Amino acid sequence: MPKRAIVPNLVLAQRVIDKMCVAANTYIEDETGEAMVGLVDPGKNTNGVPTIYVLDTIAPDDTAERQYAKFEQGDHRQDEIIWWYHQNWNVQRARKDIPSKWDLPLKYLGDWHRQPGYMIAPSGADLMTALDILNDEERAQDFLLAPIVTLHHPTTTTGGEGMVNYLTVAQNQDEATRIDFWYIDKELRMFVPIVPTLYADNHLPRLAAHPWHLLHPDRASVELTRLNNDGLFASFITWDADNELPLEICLMLARQGDNKMLILVTDWDYPKRAPRAYSTPFVSMQEDEVLYDVFERVWQQRQPININFDWTTDSYLIDYVHAIEAQKTQKDED
Repeated sequence: MPKRAIVPNLVLAQRVIDKMCVAANTYIEDETGEAMVGLVDPGKNTNGVPTIYVLDTIAPDDTAERQYAKFEQGDHRQDEIIWWYHQNWNVQRARKDIPSKWDLPLKYLGDWHRQPGYMIAPSGADLMTALDILNDEERAQDFLLAPIVTLHHPTTTTGGEGMVNYLTVAQNQDEATRIDFWYIDKELRMFVPIVPTLYADNHLPRLAAHPWHLLHPDRASVELTRLNNDGLFASFITWDADNELPLEICLMLARQGDNKMLILVTDWDYPKRAPRAYSTPFVSMQEDEVLYDVFERVWQQRQPININFDWTTDSYLIDYVHAIEAQKTQKDED
């Protein structure tokens, strides 16, 4: 975005508003909020005026702190989902799978949060937090969106038609949820209103579906625990295993002393679909390598494993591994 005191256009997918309203009405007594991701057109397709496109909003994990007049985002889940979005989006861009209009970097755009009563503008604490983020050179954030959600407005409140910076969404026959939109950047150094425009979901890009290990972290924890307790070193790797999106969640498995390793490939909606298995020679991590370097090397040497296994959603990866090992033992004996 150009470093100048211009308030951009703002466009939101309908799903973003829907998710804001659901989340805000779930935590009635306490503040809540979520992170937003999307695209920024510097003005190439919008007559020289930058346009922010909000494509999705991401709920925090269980470490989020919610109180009546305080909200702090959680630590890891949002970052991991944003990274997942980035990985899939970058593959789409590299493959030219998206219209040229949307060939833009995916960005973190800011956070929305619900405030108590009819407090429709960011607080002084919100301003200090925003300035801290904008001043953080490591984050390299040029601007922030900070929508404020408030509940229980009379339905007589003017809707967001024309040049106003808010929208209202009916909660029930007599009350509405109100969303006020605010913007700040390094030049302005203060929150200013920004006018929202809603687009139907099918008029904006849709980001990748959440993968199972982030959508169901308890299941992922159980899977890893069962593999580790069986003497297997296991690690999650996000990988393009079939040239189709979303990406796959792979596990690289090794037993101490074995000269072979296993790769299990799971789809984003695991355990609805059975994993695929591959065998590969054991590879040690070199001093200057990261885990992805090792995985790339073993992936290039993989050999598919065909196995008869009656997979159900009640099955676990360790069950699949045991079946593979039992089949190998039987073949060795034969």
